[in-house]
Amino acid sequence: MERGFYTIMAAQFFSSLADNALLVVAIALLIDLHAPAYLTPMLKFVFVLFYVILAPFVGAFADSMPKGRVMFISNTIKITGCGLLFIAMHQYFALAAYAVVGLGAAAYSPAKYGILTELLPAEKLVIANGWIEGLTVASIVLGTVLGGVLITPSVAGALLQFDFPVIDTGIDNALESGILIIAVIYAIAALFNLYIPNTGVDHRIPKKNPFFLIHEFSHCLKLLWADKLGQISLAVTTLFWGAGATLQFIVLKWAEVAMNYPLNQAAQLQGVVAVGIAVGAVMAARWISLRQSVKVIPLGIAMGIVVMAMILVKDLWIAIALLMLIGGLAGFFVVPMNALLQHRGHILMGAGHSIAVQNFNENLSILAMLLLYALLIWFEVHIYIVIAAFGLFVSVMMALIRKWHLLNQSKEDSLHLIGAKKIH
Repeated sequence: MERGFYTIMAAQFFSSLADNALLVVAIALLIDLHAPAYLTPMLKFVFVLFYVILAPFVGAFADSMPKGRVMFISNTIKITGCGLLFIAMHQYFALAAYAVVGLGAAAYSPAKYGILTELLPAEKLVIANGWIEGLTVASIVLGTVLGGVLITPSVAGALLQFDFPVIDTGIDNALESGILIIAVIYAIAALFNLYIPNTGVDHRIPKKNPFFLIHEFSHCLKLLWADKLGQISLAVTTLFWGAGATLQFIVLKWAEVAMNYPLNQAAQLQGVVAVGIAVGAVMAARWISLRQSVKVIPLGIAMGIVVMAMILVKDLWIAIALLMLIGGLAGFFVVPMNALLQHRGHILMGAGHSIAVQNFNENLSILAMLLLYALLIWFEVHIYIVIAAFGLFVSVMMALIRKWHLLNQSKEDSLHLIGAKKIH
């Protein structure tokens, strides 16, 4: 691998670590502000909202300057969001502050993935994605654990004992100390961003007119959905990220009901799923080539079935094994699909634009599924019914995507056969 790849990995690790720790702390902040339960998944909703709203523009923004600079600006926006959370006194102000962090993340994502296609050849994309996803998931594990630790009373009490001479920090409680530490982690990520190499790609964009960018984005969107491999990989990753974001909150609620766990312990079970994803991602990077990527689709069907088994689990160690399996299946099938999608997108329209299209679809899925989950919580539907419906939905959708791919293949084979007959 290029040396710059490891700098990208370090920057991504710290930025993702802070993202995941902040989610747990923000949930604790809503609880502290006595927000209703249905507002908890709305944190993720407002976080990904800018991914959808700004989708026509963030790809062009990512392609307009060196990717390291884009990532630095994005982490600076996240630090601003932390500052606003620090002074949040109302539940809706907290949601708005967390949305600012989402704005930074929306600008960060096309650069994070787009630089891989600029820096590395196509044959290394699956391996690079495996390492990036594995490291990202490691940061999810550590981030969720860190977030849980930061809101633990004994740890928070120890942090509040620190007294800086002359400087009055104004930090009076556990949540404020947690937010400050997370802001420092974002600053470390921003520091690594400054050392990401310039790949030498031309960063001039032909037009800056917003109407042109919307039209261009719409064209790229249609182009990727029309591509026979692009549409399948995009459908899989769209479903995966929507389901994955919802599963985060399902695990928290399930841990509370089935295991009687408070938030800081439930967050650690979220981390178990992430460990499984990391293992699955690394295994996929080692065993699955770009050409074989579509063969992993049936694992998505299996993942939905395994999720439904959560209803039967009451024992901690069985829960850990089951959550590891769910994560492993998810990581193994999403990494090759992600690499295939990046490869097709890079060929069809360029790195930044293709990642922006990917983010638009994936985060639209997250918005829809989180909104549905929030409504179910609002109507007080039991978590076991939610889990059964969720697992069934994932399995059925993955089966339909597999059927779609097989239909595409049969049409392609028929066209090749017709062409061969004409030649003879």
